[in-house]
Amino acid sequence: MNRFVARRLFVNVYCLKVPRRNLCSDEAAKVTATSDSGQQRSGEVKQSFTSNDHIYDVAIVGGGVVGMALACSLATTPLTKHLNVAIIDSNPALVKRGCIKKEDPPDPRVSTVTPATISFFKDIGAWKYIEEHRHAYFDKMQVWDYTGLAYTRYNARDVNKEILGCVVENKVLHSSLLSCLQNSDLRKTIYPSKLTSMALQQSCSSIVVDNTSATASFTGGRLAKLELSDGNNLYAKLVVGADGGKSRVRELAGFKTTGWSYSQNAVICTVEHTIENHCAWQRFLPAGPIALLPIGDKFSNIVWTMNPEGAKDCKSMNEDKFVQTLNHALDYGYGPHPNSSSWGATDMFSWLGRDVSVSANESFEVPPKVVKLASERMVFPLSLKHAKEYASKRVALIGDAAHTVHPLAGQGVNLGFGDSLTLSRIIAQGIAVGTDIGEVSLLKKYEAERKPANIMMMAVLDGFQKAYSVDLGPLNILRAAAFHGAHYIPFLKRNIISYASGERKLPLPILFS
Repeated sequence: MNRFVARRLFVNVYCLKVPRRNLCSDEAAKVTATSDSGQQRSGEVKQSFTSNDHIYDVAIVGGGVVGMALACSLATTPLTKHLNVAIIDSNPALVKRGCIKKEDPPDPRVSTVTPATISFFKDIGAWKYIEEHRHAYFDKMQVWDYTGLAYTRYNARDVNKEILGCVVENKVLHSSLLSCLQNSDLRKTIYPSKLTSMALQQSCSSIVVDNTSATASFTGGRLAKLELSDGNNLYAKLVVGADGGKSRVRELAGFKTTGWSYSQNAVICTVEHTIENHCAWQRFLPAGPIALLPIGDKFSNIVWTMNPEGAKDCKSMNEDKFVQTLNHALDYGYGPHPNSSSWGATDMFSWLGRDVSVSANESFEVPPKVVKLASERMVFPLSLKHAKEYASKRVALIGDAAHTVHPLAGQGVNLGFGDSLTLSRIIAQGIAVGTDIGEVSLLKKYEAERKPANIMMMAVLDGFQKAYSVDLGPLNILRAAAFHGAHYIPFLKRNIISYASGERKLPLPILFS
């Protein structure tokens, strides 16, 4: 006989035998066949399913904050909390979790999370864990140009809100999401390993197998197969690439990307003040912007964009010299302080009458002085990268695997959290109507929703980067006019705040609709 029936397939499974002529491709099987008596039969092909093989609904490759946020969202959504989820990441923090203590030194890697992200974290039950650790809400922001021609201030009260955002150390974000996931009822398995290969088998109607088996589902196109560096093989209905800008999932799935390098590096570190900082500050300098972000306990985070040579110098100079250089860049260095009387701005916008924002009456302020370096200095190259597609059959990309942006507005991680929220909702919608969660028609709905929003934000940030990369008299005047407009025109300011907060999809509404 040339045909055998598969026996029950658990983790200690038996062998599945199918005739060689019925295989769709060489990837579908590894050959060695045994009969019920254990004897090998010639001319037959066996697809081995060993104790290292496991079956999941969703396999999330990448256990960073975006991937973990997706897992938490799945765990707290009624239609998805029954799913069996695998998380694949070689980061030891996922399995050997350390305790974060208040006296621990601040992490130089932070994220500025928007009100929309905070709402998402509250919905999935993760924000309460963040509130147990160091974080800093801010209700004001000041942005200005080194030329001294103009500045803009934003206040949460401009949009009747209490905050503009919150700065959280990445280790706190990650730990909070992990706590949220561990305290959920979601069936989850964490693999401290790396993805080495991925097979996406095309469907084949000629397979003659027991349809309850994982091998049948794989060869029938109903599962993707993942091979890990620790020898485990996983099968999943949906593979989510949350593995960063150098995504292995994106590479193996064949997604093309477009983008470019900015020829700029970001220097990041944590600094200390003598007073607590409650405002976010950003100054545009000739080589790139410098941001001073509050993180609580008299600490602030620095994100300073500059050319690679300058970044190398900043990283290597001694601490005292670096602190002096920081204060120079945040104060009088490169140009004077701006003031509201520049260009007669008050008279220019007098036609607005009483319809002015709260912050329009706020004067320029000098950021708090840096007195001490409180962490190591880290340097990262900056680039823009965007996947031409976010989804295909059984694969979806989220976070930096789908898009990498300039950090000047701190929006990168918020775009990723938006991806996680949307993909979780789309999966739930598919389950509600009985759709295969790895079906491309379902996953394209996720792409259709997130891709335009991400492209819009990328275009805005890239435009800012290019506009402030040129030191030219006429362009400086145009930039100053834009600053004045954002400072004094209330509907413009409100829409900028709403867009940056994640509450509006487009930066400007159609004014006369």
